[in-house]
Amino acid sequence: MYADVLDLEKVVPCVEGGRVLERTGPESVKAEIRVKMGAMSLTYNGTLEIVEQDPAARHVVMNVKSRETGGQGHANATVTFDLDDGGGKIHTSAQITGKAASMGERIVVGVLDALIADFSGKLAQL
Repeated sequence: MYADVLDLEKVVPCVEGGRVLERTGPESVKAEIRVKMGAMSLTYNGTLEIVEQDPAARHVVMNVKSRETGGQGHANATVTFDLDDGGGKIHTSAQITGKAASMGERIVVGVLDALIADFSGKLAQL
């Protein structure tokens, strides 16, 4: 599973609405995600970069920096993977502004929790 997490072309599509637009380096890609948040659908374009990896500990940290397409908001996140033989843990710290943030914390947290749960399930299938 560790090698799969490092393969950004495999990882990005595991996020509902996510797709790689282009590889920008050995550990970075430009990507897009379309998110349904309440009655709104939002599209974000940005970069995903592996900023830390420790094969012995099976630890990976990724940074996401994105801008809302056609809007002024952004969605940035740090995603930390600590993997073991039976799976592992994912911790996400996100900062969201713009239209998505105006939906209210409960809706944003609900959408993010659902995205992470879906992502975890798809990642486990790799």
